[in-house]
Amino acid sequence: MSESAVDAPDLHTPGTDTPDFDTIDWFRARPLYQNPYPYYEYLRSHGPVWREPHHGAVMVTGYEEAISVYHDATTFSNCNTIAGPFTKWPVPLEGDDISEIIAEYRDLLPFSDQLPSFDPPKHTAHRALLMRLITPKRLKENEEFMWRLADQQIDEFLAHGECEFNHEYASPFTLLVVADLLGVPEADQPAFLEELQGEQRPTNSSGPMLHKPLEFLYDRFTAYIEDRRREPRDDVMTKLATAPFPDGTLPEIHDVMLIASNLFAAGQETTARLLGTMLQVIGERPEIQQQLRDNRDLIPAFAEECLRLESPLQGQFRLSRVATKVGDIEIPAGTHVFVMPGAANRDPRQFDDPAELRLDRPNGRQHVGFGFGIHLCAGAPLARAEAYVSANRLLDRMTDIRISEAHHGPADARRYEYTPIYLLRGLENLHLEFTPIS
Repeated sequence: MSESAVDAPDLHTPGTDTPDFDTIDWFRARPLYQNPYPYYEYLRSHGPVWREPHHGAVMVTGYEEAISVYHDATTFSNCNTIAGPFTKWPVPLEGDDISEIIAEYRDLLPFSDQLPSFDPPKHTAHRALLMRLITPKRLKENEEFMWRLADQQIDEFLAHGECEFNHEYASPFTLLVVADLLGVPEADQPAFLEELQGEQRPTNSSGPMLHKPLEFLYDRFTAYIEDRRREPRDDVMTKLATAPFPDGTLPEIHDVMLIASNLFAAGQETTARLLGTMLQVIGERPEIQQQLRDNRDLIPAFAEECLRLESPLQGQFRLSRVATKVGDIEIPAGTHVFVMPGAANRDPRQFDDPAELRLDRPNGRQHVGFGFGIHLCAGAPLARAEAYVSANRLLDRMTDIRISEAHHGPADARRYEYTPIYLLRGLENLHLEFTPIS
C-alpha cells in the first residue's frame, strides 16, 4: 500500500481482523481502498442511501438511486464533483435554495474549470462543442490509428516475454490515442508522454488537492488553438480550434483549451485503468482467456463486465441546491451527496450475482461505469474501441498470458496495489508474462 503501516490508522475491531466499519471515516481510510467492496456492503446494509456520520455526506450505493441523482441535474449541482465536503465555502451553505451561493462561489472549488464540474446551461454548450469534435467520422479515423498503435506499443516489449502492462502499454496507448483524436502533432507526442505519465499524471494521490493540475495541457492546447486560428490548416487541430458552439458563436480560446485538456486527461486516465483490469482478469482466469481467444465477439461484453466490476470512477459528489429526497432519505439544500458507481454496479437488485464476471449477462451494459445523464462520459465510444482493439491485438500476438508470480505472488496469495484514493480505482502496476507469437 502507498500508506505505511506506521502512518495508517487502526481500522480493525480490537482482537479481530475485521474492520470496525462503524467507526471508520471512509474518506480518510486509505488502507481500505485496496479492497473497498466490504465497506460498500456495509453501507448497503444501511439501505441504498445512507448519511455517513463523519462528514454528513449522503452515500448512494443503490443503482436506481444513483440513476435518479445522475438524472436530476436541476436539483443536484456538479460544482463539488471532486471537492465534496472537504473544501470550505466562504459562506455557509444555508437556505431553502443555495443556487445563488453556488453561482457566486463555484469558481473557488478544485477542478471548477473542468467540464465534469459544470452545470447547465454552461455544461450544455460546452458538451455540445465537445460532441462536435468527437464525430463518428473522426472516431472511425481514430480507430484505424488504434490498430497500428497497438502493434507499435506491443513491439516495444513482445520479445521480452514479459511486461509491466500499465506503463509499457495501457498508459502510453491511451494517451497517444487521445493525442491522435485531438490532432496533437506527432513530433510533440513524446513531450506529452513525458509530462503526463508516472509522477506527472494529472491525478495525484498525495499532497494537497491542486486547483489546476493540468497546466501543461492548458499551455500546449492554448498555443495550438492560437496558432490554428491565426493560420488555419487542413488538419484536426484546426477543426478543434474553429468549431463553433451550437448557437454559431466561436468559443473563447480558453474554453476550447479546457474542453481539449479535460478530454485528454480524463480519457487517458480512466481507460488505462480499464485495460489494466481486463488484462488482470485475462491473466488470472485462463478459462476466460480461452473463451476470448475462441470467440472475439465476446470482447465487448468482457469489457463491460470489467467496467461494472472494477469501475475506474468509484465515486462523484453532487451538491443539492434545494431540499429533496433520494430513496427514503430526506436531503436538505446544501447536502453533499456521494454517488458511488463502484457500489451501484454491484447492486444485487439490478445485477444477479453482482460480484461474478459473466460474459452472458443480459444487462451487462446497463452499468453506470461511464456515469449517466447529461454527464455520461463523452469518451465512452472511444474507451470501448480502445478496449476492443487492445484485447484483440494482445491475444493475437501472445499466448499463455499470465500474472507474474515474482511480482504479484502465487495464485493463492496474490499481491496487488491499487490507487490509494476513494474517487478512482485501478492497479498501480500489473506485471505479466506471456509467450510471444512470431
